[in-house]
Amino acid sequence: MKYMGSKRAMLTNGLGQLLHQALSDRSRFVDLFAGSGAVSKFVASRYEIPVFATDLQQYSVCLTGSVIHRTKAISTDLEWEQWVCRAQDHLEAYPELLSFAEALAADCGGGEASRDSFVATITAIRVGCSELPSAFPLSRAYGGHYFGLSQALWLDALRATVPTGDLNEVAIAALIESASECSASPGHTAQPFSPTESGLPHILNAWRRDLLGRTKKYFDACALLHAKKVGRAYVADAVEQTSFLNETDLVFLDPPYSEVQYSRFYHVLESVATGKAGEVSGIGRYPKLEDRPQSSFSRKQPAREEFNNLMVGVASMGAHALVTFPAHAASNGLSGELVEQIAGQYFSVERRAVKSTFSTLGGTGATRSARQGATELILHLIPK
Repeated sequence: MKYMGSKRAMLTNGLGQLLHQALSDRSRFVDLFAGSGAVSKFVASRYEIPVFATDLQQYSVCLTGSVIHRTKAISTDLEWEQWVCRAQDHLEAYPELLSFAEALAADCGGGEASRDSFVATITAIRVGCSELPSAFPLSRAYGGHYFGLSQALWLDALRATVPTGDLNEVAIAALIESASECSASPGHTAQPFSPTESGLPHILNAWRRDLLGRTKKYFDACALLHAKKVGRAYVADAVEQTSFLNETDLVFLDPPYSEVQYSRFYHVLESVATGKAGEVSGIGRYPKLEDRPQSSFSRKQPAREEFNNLMVGVASMGAHALVTFPAHAASNGLSGELVEQIAGQYFSVERRAVKSTFSTLGGTGATRSARQGATELILHLIPK
């Protein structure tokens, strides 16, 4: 999925090997910045060790919990058919949607439509979606912006009728993955493509993606993946959680490196996770600032002190840790060198550098690509 600082590639480029070595004498794995859940799911599915994962945002907890909360694979064939039937019933309960959808069946006027026709259709979808019943919160907020009409309606219908029981988190995680893949936005879901001459082809391409088919793909795949021991994922502040650590833990720390709050990039995915969008505004269809989780790690002034507090918290409990951070200076005022320096006050530090990529927050086309090569540090910390 589109995720800033994802560790999926690093797991095959040094991080996975280091995790294997560092976990050999540990009783728990604690991921305090779970993000996309890539590292927690990697550990949980391979090692006989419980994984505890936290993040400030619910979508991260859903993605991670969909795997680490289960120790068995689950068949989805029957449940998928029943889920789709419930979603269809949800749509058919609002007959006014059918005439609206029929009038805009192509979502964007078809491939041969003129630019003016395409823009007019986008405007009609946005206006129409904003007037939908409250039973379609995602369509009301994001229809005609991030998603085409049919995508938005299916997203709401599927979210409103997700399975219960063991497959509940699996289903929500599948919707989050599918929404990320179908979103008409550059890089991350920070804001949608604008209906300009250059943006229209991207919108058309994204709106043609099969959200229903992608959801089934992720639903099936996620249900097969499971932990070897039951873990727990929940929303929490990383520094506060250090008070619950113990000396046999391996703590994984991948703190933010951007001065822009991550809740700005992933507010759409957060809405899918919660099933609520609330009041949104602006080009990015952002919720109110007070409704977006804020991290001190993404503020230039307190970021250094917050990282120091994190190191003090982990060290005081005697836990071992792995820290990943870009070697270059980051926009939140931290750098790999500074992170290593702060950690060195409390830990013996084993340093490894690996080649990776980092996000440039969507890129700017010819002048800046969405992702650039970089060196990432992996620090293995053992309390002094």
